[in-house]
Amino acid sequence: MKIIDLSKPIQYTKGDPWFMRVKIKHKPHRKAKLLLRYLGLPTRLFPKGFVGWADDTIQKMGVHSTTHIDAPWHYAPTSEGKPAKTIDEVPLDWCFGEGIVIDMKHKPDFEAITTKDIKDFLEKHQLEIKPGMIVLIKTGRDKHMGTQAFFEKGTGMSAEATSWIIDQGVKVMGIDQWGWDLPLPHLIERAKKENDPNLFWEAHLVGREKEYCHMEQLTNLDALPYTGFKVAVFPLKIVGASAAPARVVAMMED
Repeated sequence: MKIIDLSKPIQYTKGDPWFMRVKIKHKPHRKAKLLLRYLGLPTRLFPKGFVGWADDTIQKMGVHSTTHIDAPWHYAPTSEGKPAKTIDEVPLDWCFGEGIVIDMKHKPDFEAITTKDIKDFLEKHQLEIKPGMIVLIKTGRDKHMGTQAFFEKGTGMSAEATSWIIDQGVKVMGIDQWGWDLPLPHLIERAKKENDPNLFWEAHLVGREKEYCHMEQLTNLDALPYTGFKVAVFPLKIVGASAAPARVVAMMED
């Protein structure tokens, strides 16, 4: 079986927004010796050649700072008229299934992906979105990872396209750009310019009426065929959280 990593490295780059900072402290092996002495093990009883153990501490990292999956709780306190699920409540059977890639690399920056775009792609390639599938939207904007353009540029899902995918029996979908919607700075400016409260975060807010999860900041979707693989996206079990980092992988037979 071939396993393809679809997750970005967990680290902070200068191109990331300040609110996505990741800070990890790496502790050298020798620090473990100090801890053992503090716990009461005499130096003479250290194993021969023992240099200690390495350890690391995540000092700062938001749950949305890297490749992650958003829970319904992220979109609103309720979904489908019930309390929205936090990430630890998302069923694991949603997080593993047959995958399909929807290629939207042709979509220009700041133009939303529509239901017609998706239907046209499926018809052209004689593909079908089936219940339980994990849908991966390929925009090619992962090429901007590590630069300011990753946050500021891209296409994005429309509300109607998000809703349509959910209606096909899909619970989990994802995208290889910074966010699921059109870029955040663009949405803010457009909403102010047009004085329209319905523009901002429209695709995320579908989750208030239809329960679903989406992944953001995927990468390496070019390494996948359109179908014929499985996707695993198991989030960290962070109690009460709106999202969690996940090591997202695709698996297919050699």
